[in-house]
Amino acid sequence: MTGLQTFDAHISSDQVADSISDHGYAIVRDVLEKSTISALSDQLAPHLKAANLGDPDPFFGDKTKRFGALLSRCPLTQDLLTHRLILDTADRVLGPYCVQYQVNFTGAMHLTPGETAQTMHRDTGFYPIQNPAPPLTLATMWAATDFTLENGATRIVPGSHLWADGRQPTDSEIVQAEMNAGSVLIYTGSLIHGGGANRSNGPRCGVALHYSLGWLRQEENQYLAVPMEEVRTYPQDIQRLMGYDLATVNLGMVDQKHPNDVLNGTAGTGPGVLGTTEMMEADNAIERFRVTDTAVVGRTRIEI
Repeated sequence: MTGLQTFDAHISSDQVADSISDHGYAIVRDVLEKSTISALSDQLAPHLKAANLGDPDPFFGDKTKRFGALLSRCPLTQDLLTHRLILDTADRVLGPYCVQYQVNFTGAMHLTPGETAQTMHRDTGFYPIQNPAPPLTLATMWAATDFTLENGATRIVPGSHLWADGRQPTDSEIVQAEMNAGSVLIYTGSLIHGGGANRSNGPRCGVALHYSLGWLRQEENQYLAVPMEEVRTYPQDIQRLMGYDLATVNLGMVDQKHPNDVLNGTAGTGPGVLGTTEMMEADNAIERFRVTDTAVVGRTRIEI
């Protein structure tokens, strides 16, 4: 793991955010207790058993099992989603560009032996914004097993979040995010990355929880991923992260009512509060994008 931006669990969110700004990522070691790792694995197990292997497309992998809706299927992921270090880091990375950020994607990725390396890509390819650009998404990959060179630790290209579209990495620019089970890889969505090849005799399992600017379309539709009746039983901070909130003043309202009030049956009959003074002040303080030109630029897909 020589040369990787790897830190102990007591690191500050400022240090993590600085590493992400400079290198595109940070690895924080041993964040989870062994008992939590074991409990998480137990929650993943029945869904992994039921999941089919992927398809021949090298992006998804024909020896990889995937499933989403983790906030419902694996309730422990709610604790990972709201881990203080992660949210404080998201405040620093995404916060300057939005009033609220949100869950963008949840998914388990279970690479079985014989899986080949995934097509390298940027998570932000959905959005028609050229690179380099301010952060649109922030990803976490929690290691449910050890991530090693042999079993397919995520391949990353440090610094590639600062590259223009079209630049491709050389072999020497690619490193693998080795980490112990219970550690977490945190990276900006414009970092070029991809799953590694599993040349070992055992699986490599990770839990991906991604965040995005609140005014962007979510990759995983949280309103359909979890039944509304179940969402009503969740803590309000989880509800709001899922998108049952205003992204800013008026944005995301329902019939002139606050979406969280509508969700929880507290909206009443008249118009609701669609943005406080504090929210408007926060809106006026965000850094706004300036688009000066456009061009046809395809998504980053790199076979290495």
